[in-house]
Amino acid sequence: MRQLIAGNWKMNGLTEQAAAIAGPLRRGADGLGCDLLVCPPATMIGTVAHILVGSAVAVGGQDCHAKASGAHTGDISAVMLRDSGANWVILGHSERRSDHGESDATVRAKVLAARAAGLAPIVCVGETEAQRVAGAAEQVVGGQLAGSLSDGFADGAAPGVVAYEPVWAIGTGRTATEADVAAMHAHIRATLTALLGPAGARVRILYGGSVKPDNAAGLLAVPEVGGALVGGASLNAADFLAIARAAR
Repeated sequence: MRQLIAGNWKMNGLTEQAAAIAGPLRRGADGLGCDLLVCPPATMIGTVAHILVGSAVAVGGQDCHAKASGAHTGDISAVMLRDSGANWVILGHSERRSDHGESDATVRAKVLAARAAGLAPIVCVGETEAQRVAGAAEQVVGGQLAGSLSDGFADGAAPGVVAYEPVWAIGTGRTATEADVAAMHAHIRATLTALLGPAGARVRILYGGSVKPDNAAGLLAVPEVGGALVGGASLNAADFLAIARAAR
C-alpha cells in the first residue's frame, strides 16, 4: 500500500500564503511514489481545493463536529468540509484532546460523522512524556484506539487512517527513535487487528512528531509506518515535497 504523507497546517497562514504553498505542491506532486494530502485551516479549504483540483494532492480539514448541522456556533460539520472540497479530516489530534477536552467518545462520534459525509478520517493517538516515563504509553494508545474508532473504520469508500503522534515530540523538535516508533507501530497494528479483525491489517499507520526532510527517510522505512503526519515542515512546499520523496 502506498504511504500517505499528510500536512497539518494547524492555525497558520492566510489565503496568500496558502496559494504560495499549494501552487508548488501541484507542480511537484506528479510522479511521487506516495499519496499526498494537505489540511489547511477551514477558511482556506475552498481556495486550496480550487488550486489543487485535478492534481495528485488531496485536501482535508483539521476537525469536524459530530453533528451534520444545528446550533453549534463556530463549529464546522463534516458535510461542510466535504462541500468546501475536502475528502479527509484529522480527528482527535492531541491539541484538540488537550485544548478542547475531547474524549475518546467525542472523537468516535466525529469519526462516525466524517464517514457518513464521505470523508476519510485520520484518527490521532499518542502519549504524553509523563505517561511514557511511567511505562503506560502502550496502554494509553491502546485505550485511545479502542475508544475512538468506530465499527467499519477500515472498510467502505472512505477507510480511516491512524496517526501515532507522541505528544512530547509534537512541535518540540524532538523525535521518537526509530526503535520507539517500530515498537509502538507494532503495538498499534496488533491492537487494530484485535479491534477490527482482518480489516485492521489494511489500516495505514502514520507517524507524526517533528518529521523533517533530514529524518523522514529513516522514519518512513520503519516497519508498519504507512506514512507521516507532518506539522511545521508542511508549511514549506520544498520541505514537504522532500519528505514525500523519501516515502517508500
